[in-house]
Amino acid sequence: MAQINMRKVAIVGCGFVGSASAFALMEGGLFSEMVLIDASKEKAEGEALDISHGLPFAKPMQIYAGDYTALSDAALIIVTAGVGQKPGETRLDLVKKNVDVFKSVIPQIALCNRHAILLVVANPVDILTYAAVKFSAFPENKVFGSGTVLDTARLKFLLGEHLQVDSRSVHAFIIGEHGDSEIAAWSSANVSGIPLNDFCEMRGYFNHEEAMRSIAQDVKNSAYEIIAKKHATYYGIAMSVKRICEAIVRDEKSILPVSSIQHDNHGISNIAISMPSIVGKDGVECAVPITLNEQEEQELNMSAQTLQKVIDDVLMR
Repeated sequence: MAQINMRKVAIVGCGFVGSASAFALMEGGLFSEMVLIDASKEKAEGEALDISHGLPFAKPMQIYAGDYTALSDAALIIVTAGVGQKPGETRLDLVKKNVDVFKSVIPQIALCNRHAILLVVANPVDILTYAAVKFSAFPENKVFGSGTVLDTARLKFLLGEHLQVDSRSVHAFIIGEHGDSEIAAWSSANVSGIPLNDFCEMRGYFNHEEAMRSIAQDVKNSAYEIIAKKHATYYGIAMSVKRICEAIVRDEKSILPVSSIQHDNHGISNIAISMPSIVGKDGVECAVPITLNEQEEQELNMSAQTLQKVIDDVLMR
């Protein structure tokens, strides 16, 4: 086994999400080496060449296409391989097709590198994160998904717009499935430590229930709206991937709602689902306790049951 290079990242899958993530990581200057792997070697070569031409405006970096053996010393392997979500299709509709892709891809990764962190980005991300743990036999903390990091960013963006305040001052999480059963954890949301409802009233908003319902629905429908208009979403998730990579490479111990295998967290066990977790150089260190009200608890458990049913149907047969 080659010695792990902490400055090397591999991206498996060079579709819209993979190539946008590669571009975002090049811009971020986190890594000195990046290998792109795709079923079409020519596609990976084209993306590597195109992104490399921007290096005179960024930081020095080696970007190239390779096969699975080229990821043997990568510290971080980002898996975006899979079929994209089509207009009118839910993330869970993709499950059978992309589980089949993972049955091929993940064992090949594990054969070449058993010490990297696996970051799953392909959809449905919760099911595929669970599948990646099973197909790779990696330690659970080393395999996790981008989860609801993007959904949470969408929530912060929309709340910032609504309240006319910097979205970076908004502290709130989308938890549960990255999909239709996701939950906005309103009971723990705040703006710079001020409870959300208090801040809303300070800004002249008093119809809390209706506003929360509307914003949560807009977050949930964001991907569908973008896909209907431009057939794919990739910039937002690429920036989410960059943010997660920062937390890992810099060992930031950042709290991010990534998708990972749960163990008696709000009564949920043995499935991958998105909950706030401490993320650093070793992957997911631990889940972070989050206070939920009774309705949010019920919705979270329903979200978990939705995912469990898919796992039972697709992976347990």
